[in-house]
Amino acid sequence: MKVTLDYGKTGLDVTLPDDRLVGPPLTIQPAPPLPDPAAAIGAAIANPIGTKPLAELARGKQTACIVICDITRPVPNKLILPALTKTLEDAGVPRAGITILIATGLHRPNEGEELVELVGEYIATTYRCVNHHGKEQDEHEYLGTTPNGVPAWIDHRYTRAELKITTGLIEPHLMAGYSGGRKLICPGIASIETVKVWHGPRFLEHPKADCGSVEGNPVHEENTRIALMAGCDFIVNVCIDGKRQVTGVWAGDMIKAWEEGVRFCREVVKAGVPHQCDVVVTSCAGYPLDTTWYQAVKGLTGALPIVKPGGTIVMAASLTEGLGSPEFRELLDDYRRNDRYATLTVAGKPAGAPPSNRGSRSLHRDVCEMDEWQLVMFQKILGHCRVKVFSQGLSADALRLCNVEPAASVEAAVADALTEYGPAARVAVIPKGPYVLPYVVGA
Repeated sequence: MKVTLDYGKTGLDVTLPDDRLVGPPLTIQPAPPLPDPAAAIGAAIANPIGTKPLAELARGKQTACIVICDITRPVPNKLILPALTKTLEDAGVPRAGITILIATGLHRPNEGEELVELVGEYIATTYRCVNHHGKEQDEHEYLGTTPNGVPAWIDHRYTRAELKITTGLIEPHLMAGYSGGRKLICPGIASIETVKVWHGPRFLEHPKADCGSVEGNPVHEENTRIALMAGCDFIVNVCIDGKRQVTGVWAGDMIKAWEEGVRFCREVVKAGVPHQCDVVVTSCAGYPLDTTWYQAVKGLTGALPIVKPGGTIVMAASLTEGLGSPEFRELLDDYRRNDRYATLTVAGKPAGAPPSNRGSRSLHRDVCEMDEWQLVMFQKILGHCRVKVFSQGLSADALRLCNVEPAASVEAAVADALTEYGPAARVAVIPKGPYVLPYVVGA
């Protein structure tokens, strides 16, 4: 069977053995794209869930902050932002008082041509668009410490605005269950002092800190708590289909509107298989999510529920921007140099062997170093299965630094795994990676 995996901006055609596939590719369930998404966004803003219309909230306000995702998320900002800014200005908020704040979290800023790509030429040249700088502590306001000991430091350009608005995309998230809603505030515009505690092992190693998990998920509960401390007057969240067309819009109260969107998303992204598989072929959803290894970890965690213990994930990711931040690259080198992966990996174990006893230098600590949280999540993968990666953006040596096996092609990686696991081995394929929530039927 020929399958096109989401890979970079072009996709990647691969051929998989029909007789070994557990079924058709696992995909997002059909949901009709909205015929006029701009009109739907306008209608949602005027008729919100759980709160007053934005125009009413905006009356008498002189300042407003609109938070948007950074370049790593394919949010249709060019549809959302014009509707929001027009509503604000029509209600009397002066254009000079509107700030569009890019929720970079701890990612790099989005500037120049990338800013235009993110928001469109009109917004980029007409409104004040600024990046969040998570490591600049003096750009944040301290709001207090949560009962769980997380200090809440949030970008003061948001906290000091009279009207606070967030936008975003609702999709499965490897730690927080689903993206969108509260997540634009924490970690989107939070300080590193907040994120390194909230993203610490005692939150991330909880079994409910997983894709599609909300109930009892401490990561979700804590960043909701922090977002409420910061305040949020209005959200606009969307879902998109496999072609990145808008399939739903939810606007209004940060919690109520987001929960409505999650209910829709959950039914659309779920895809079942009859049993766990020896091999799962996946992606990291293509550009812009698969540009770094740091982000590509999301493609691996999403596949975990349907991989047998001791099985193999084969992932294709373009990785055109390399490993990730300088801090993340240093961590990878340190883990490798000091053999800190030794307790994390099942590499070398026979198929079906139980996962290793997970551990890393971050265990027994409440705080992670910057970007180390992604390695805490990665240990869940390496403690369960093996990983082979095809990429034209990173060398084989660089992939080995990540403690994965470089693959000359997806087909070669699958063939090697099937040879190892024997004639009864079966393969599942998830072309759009973390945008799909795979599960074992009846599990």
